[in-house]
This record gives sequence, C-alpha cells and structure tokens, in this order.
Amino acid sequence: MAILKVLVVDDEPGIRSGTKRILENFKVDYPFMDEQFNYEVLESASGEDAITLINQQSPDIVLLDNKLPGIQGIDVLEYIKKNRYDIFVVMITSYASLEVAVKATRNGAFDFIPKPFTPQELRSSIENITKQIFLKRMAKKLNKAGKEIRFQFLSVLSHELKAPLNAIDGYLTMIKEKQFGNNIDNYQHIVDRALERVSGMRYLILDLLDFTKIENGTPSQNIQEVDIVKIAEISIDTIRPYAIQRDIDVYLNSRSPVIMKADPSEIEIILNNLISNAVKYNKDKGRVDIYIKKENGKYLIQVDDTGIGMTKTDIQQLFQDFFRVKNEYTKNITGSGLGLSIVKKIVDMYNGKIEVTSTPGQGSSFKIYFPE
Repeated sequence: MAILKVLVVDDEPGIRSGTKRILENFKVDYPFMDEQFNYEVLESASGEDAITLINQQSPDIVLLDNKLPGIQGIDVLEYIKKNRYDIFVVMITSYASLEVAVKATRNGAFDFIPKPFTPQELRSSIENITKQIFLKRMAKKLNKAGKEIRFQFLSVLSHELKAPLNAIDGYLTMIKEKQFGNNIDNYQHIVDRALERVSGMRYLILDLLDFTKIENGTPSQNIQEVDIVKIAEISIDTIRPYAIQRDIDVYLNSRSPVIMKADPSEIEIILNNLISNAVKYNKDKGRVDIYIKKENGKYLIQVDDTGIGMTKTDIQQLFQDFFRVKNEYTKNITGSGLGLSIVKKIVDMYNGKIEVTSTPGQGSSFKIYFPE
C-alpha cells in the first residue's frame, strides 16, 4: 500500500474537514499498479503555513485555494514552481478570474475544481493525478531497474491493448462462423472495424515508445536546420487517405520555407499529432487549415479545424498523459491519449508554449510558439 500526502490549503475549516472526510477512505487501484494508493490529508489555513508544510512534509498533491489570508494561493503556486518541487497542484476556488486562471496554468497548476465541488469531482481529480504519479514514478525507474520494472510497464501496455484485441477476436470469430452468410460483402463493415482497431493499437505502441523516450529524460537530439513547411507536407500526405475517406479538405496555407533549428523527428511528431487529430476529430466534409510562419521573432505552427470542438474542462486536461475527450462524438475514435501529452513534453523541451481555443460543435485551434 502506498500513501500519497494531500495538503489542503483553505481558510474555510469546512472545506478542509470535508476534503479530509472525502479522501480518508478513498483508494485508487488499477490492474497495472503493483500497489494500492491511499491518502494522508494535511491541512493549512494560510499560504505562509502552507509553504512551511510543503518544506517540512513534501506533499505529493496540493489542493490550493487562491483567496487566503496573507499571501495568496497563486503566490504559493509560484513558490512551488520556483523551487521545482515535484508536486501536483489543483486550484480550488470560487474566485477564479481569467487572469488568475492563466497565471495559475503558466505556473504549473494541474487542474481546477470550482467551489462548491462534489465528492465525485474531487475523487475524479485525485484519481487522475494518482495515475500520473504512478506512471511518472515508473518511467523514472525504467532506466535503473531491470525485468521487474519493465514488466510493470508492459502490463500498462497490455491493459490498454486488451479491449481492441478482444474486439478483433470477436470480429474474426463472426467471419469464421459465417454469421452473416457466405457473401464476403456482408463482412466489409466488420473488416473495416477490425482494421481500425489494429491501427489504433499500432499508434498506441508508437506513442508509448515516444512517451518513455521523452519521460526518461531529454533524449539524444539531432539538432539541425529543418524546414517546418516541408515536414508539414509529409505529415499531410500521411493522413490524406483518411481525410479523403471522410471528404475532409486539408490546406497548407504556407508555401515558403520556414527554417528553424530543431530535431526533425520531434517536429514531425508534433505535426503528425496535430494534423491527424484535426482530421480524426473533424466532421465529415470538414476542413483543416495549417499555418506555419515566423513572426515577432518566434516560429508559429497553427492547426485549425471545423470539428466537434471541446469544452473548457476538456482543454484543461488535454495534455495529461492518457487523457482522452469522452463524449458521444468520440466513442468510436481510437487513440492512446498520449499524443498531445508527448507534443507538450517536446514543446517544453524547446521552451515553447501551446495555446488552444475551441468551441463545442464548431472546431478547435492549436497554436505552438517556438522561440528563435
């Protein structure tokens, strides 16, 4: 059994005691975890006291209100970032202005929970963080440990592959038993679904390989002058067959070379993920626009789509490992939930930033800025 320390920083005694009641008997346990996670709750009524406890107790998770007596929650968050503490911070506040939200996000806030929150909302956030902590710890051990740790990582892979393998097994059984008769055309939709599952598994494996390479420290890079526009053309050619199937137009609105110093394979990973997502999460007969340019001393990669869009809550969690948007429009879309997480890690390696805007039902826009 593993214990994670959760520090609740709030000047309202009811919030602190309520959070403690919610988490005191809460447990997180998945088949790929080698131990169950429980929680020890620490309490603080002020920012100053919170900093003292952070220094003394080294909590794993901080639930942080912004409106506090004395220094504010955003100041505590800045202190955590400045001192490079390995802590997941969740902002819990009813006074989250846009300015505070932007500042908190830039300083590394993992999640936001508005007051008043339900027990389920709190548990869901803590559960997600616990998975991130486990996977992060496991990835760090991969370079040092032997067979046992590698087996744990493979168990995560097998857990994620089990559902598509079961589906493919079912499809092949239907074909073998000729459940729809002897006409091969009757099985076309089954074959298509099986191929989709195989494709999803292939992308999952590739994503996991990229994820472990980056998560285990800065990989060896082949920095050179690369033309981002040329790499975008290659990425478009890769996704074009699927785009044609769904009658989605993909436009590269930049033709002149845009040269920056980078590892071409890393830029390709970024463009492959952004463009493929723009197609996958689009509507039939939709459109994808790609813009690549240098402006104000920065390199811009922008991918816009006319797809299903996302909520503000989805955007806040978008770059978390294994996170996938789940709604009625995405239930048949395969993916590992690692693509955008990998994109974010690569962008961070270049000291870049990502901006995402989206409107449900209308589409999304991803902008990546790289410094010169």
